[in-house]
Amino acid sequence: MEIFRPYGFDKPMFIITLILILFGLLMIFSSSAVLAGEKYHQSFYFLIQQSIGVVLGLFFIIFLLSIRTPFYQNVYFIYGLLILSVALLALCLTMPVYGGANRWIYFSGLRFQPSELSKISIILFLSSYLERKKDKLHDFNTLLFPLGIILVFILLTIKEPDYGTAILICVLSGLMLFIGGVKIKHFLFLGAISIGLFGFYLFKASYRLERIIAFLFPTKDPLGSGFQVIQSKIAVGRGGLFGVSIGESSQKLFFLPCAHTDYIYAIVGEEIGLIGTLAVLFLFVFFLWRGLLISRRAPNLFCQLLAAGLTIAIFSQALLNISIVVGLGPPTGFPLPLVSFGRSSLLSTLFAIAILLHISQRRTSIKGKK
Repeated sequence: MEIFRPYGFDKPMFIITLILILFGLLMIFSSSAVLAGEKYHQSFYFLIQQSIGVVLGLFFIIFLLSIRTPFYQNVYFIYGLLILSVALLALCLTMPVYGGANRWIYFSGLRFQPSELSKISIILFLSSYLERKKDKLHDFNTLLFPLGIILVFILLTIKEPDYGTAILICVLSGLMLFIGGVKIKHFLFLGAISIGLFGFYLFKASYRLERIIAFLFPTKDPLGSGFQVIQSKIAVGRGGLFGVSIGESSQKLFFLPCAHTDYIYAIVGEEIGLIGTLAVLFLFVFFLWRGLLISRRAPNLFCQLLAAGLTIAIFSQALLNISIVVGLGPPTGFPLPLVSFGRSSLLSTLFAIAILLHISQRRTSIKGKK
């Protein structure tokens, strides 16, 4: 028997989310004011745009928490979102090129990146499928359908091209299959296929190899492929222990590309120092702990898998972004969830958190015990 506690959601996770959002707004303004003034003649442009996304996302969370029915468990919603995500990814390929890629859909002056939504839809789908087929996962034929869906998502994402997100989708899907109970022996075959697929697309595009070389040897081309890696390390190193103070970053003055998006963590390091970067990392670790706790207490297998998958997806993206900024990974386009500028990432992340908080309101009652 399940018990629903209206607004009895996980308060620590909600507080962590609010702290990261407010901190993100502060850092977005600090890192983008000069750029916004030059490009849009309005220093608050990026702050205003992100604030609109924050308001919409928080209203959606409040609305969802008031709904008793777990709509995200409805098979029509799950497959509808899955089909919508595939359609949007395919539609991206027909859109105008921006920044050398077809990653966005344009509509009435708005821009949306479907790959952010696709991570949620694939986790929802796998949670549902693994629960329904939990007694047949020993049979490899049972995995053919979800593997086909995962392959479609990966290929469409690579075609944008967004190689990094495609790898992330593959890794998240693999983790979901493992958590769901798929036998280890099946992963040997799946791993070989994945290595072959991503190896083929890695060598097919020379710029991907250049990024790896820039990561390993950034000083070989300091004004070219290694420029972003070097500038990011300079920003983090310049901050020292306590930083140069908020608003005083020099790297954001057109030295570090994507200072308010993918490399905002470097500006955090420069302006607030090691203290600031460790505080952000701690908040994401705390987020991971609360999310896994929600998963453990969830009322059924579907919610357990869904909560674990969404939590790991948000935390792993944060960890990847941080690793790239400090030079522990090749540069690619991963925003820092809730902190980086980008309404697609923000709204998708808040949608995932809304589901997590809704799951935390549900409990299983056994013999009168909550």
